[in-house]
Amino acid sequence: NEILEKYHDTFTLRWEGVIGNTRAPSQAEWEQLLTNCSAFVFYGMERFLSHVLLNRLVSMNIPKCHLMILLDLVQSKQSYQRVMNSDIQKSCPRIALERPTETAMLLSLTGVRAIIANQWYTTLQENAERLEILSENLLRIGKTTGQTVNILQK
Repeated sequence: NEILEKYHDTFTLRWEGVIGNTRAPSQAEWEQLLTNCSAFVFYGMERFLSHVLLNRLVSMNIPKCHLMILLDLVQSKQSYQRVMNSDIQKSCPRIALERPTETAMLLSLTGVRAIIANQWYTTLQENAERLEILSENLLRIGKTTGQTVNILQK
């Protein structure tokens, strides 16, 4: 919410999405948001692909999405339990497709042009700091994604 308020006048008026933890988006909402975006930000718990149906994602065509930012890989007891219950029904190769590198490859194959994503588990605080750095450099300063990722790496 702080990011939305900070960049409201210049950037966020056209942003669409689901905010908060009151409900999870439906599969139809995920698909609508993904296919109609030029940039997509996921800031949430666990693996991004644990929220989206993989068979639906791989059949999507998302060429309008120039940038996808995945600030995921955060765990709580509740999120871990939800994912573990979901993973019981999945094969090992299917679960492997939800890892960061495989997720980036799948998104690339659907047409996403650039992907910024965590490679390992992190905390909500660290992801909040990353989102602030990304927003500041991409939106306010106007740096390229490469320059911004370089800043994040430092």
